[in-house]
Amino acid sequence: MSAREAGPDAGPSADGAPRAPQAVREPLPWKLRVGVALGRWLVRLLGATWRVRVIDREAHDALRQARTPFIFSIWHGELLPCLWAHRAQGIAVLISEHRDGEIIAQVAEGLGYAPSVRGSSSRGAARALLTVVRTLGSGVTVGFTPDGPRGPAQRAAPGAIAAAQRAQAPIIPLRAHASSAWRLRSWDRFMIPKPFARVTFAYGAPLMVAPGAAALEAGPALLEAVMAEIGRKADHAD
Repeated sequence: MSAREAGPDAGPSADGAPRAPQAVREPLPWKLRVGVALGRWLVRLLGATWRVRVIDREAHDALRQARTPFIFSIWHGELLPCLWAHRAQGIAVLISEHRDGEIIAQVAEGLGYAPSVRGSSSRGAARALLTVVRTLGSGVTVGFTPDGPRGPAQRAAPGAIAAAQRAQAPIIPLRAHASSAWRLRSWDRFMIPKPFARVTFAYGAPLMVAPGAAALEAGPALLEAVMAEIGRKADHAD
């Protein structure tokens, strides 16, 4: 295992990386637009104070360098620091079609993410799966929260596994741990690292999903086990 102090890899997607397909969307009411702008500002302000440590990022970096698209697997409760860590890289994120999902999508896009893929395991799942596969096929990495949008927390739905199998794209599991954080009273205990917290990001080795129904059925449990192991590395890094 390797661990090092580093800032997030925030190279701009203007370096020639592919762009995700754009989707038509209705504008938010002005009050929510103000909220989105405030959210972007708060994330940037908080993130600038975090002391970042990364663990086992070599496989991720190799895929990025080779411009190989992959799926990021992130638990919903750890989404905020992970969005900050991989800002300005032109990654697309699968986000629910609900109004709160639109707010998250616009905050993410303001941080340099590609236009979001909309849908979830409970709403628009089939369309979202096709869009994710096409996005990966166009060369764009896609972020998944396999336990979102409603949980149970840290229990993987099959969407990320199905997309990886269909596109034959690797999954990179990613966990985040903060030395001090606020936790919302939500189903996922959404984590907001406090100012000047040490935030550790632990990466897993690429996970490929073999063809066939057996691999698709076993995939969620395997992903949960891998995410749990990586989470222990992040938790014990301090």
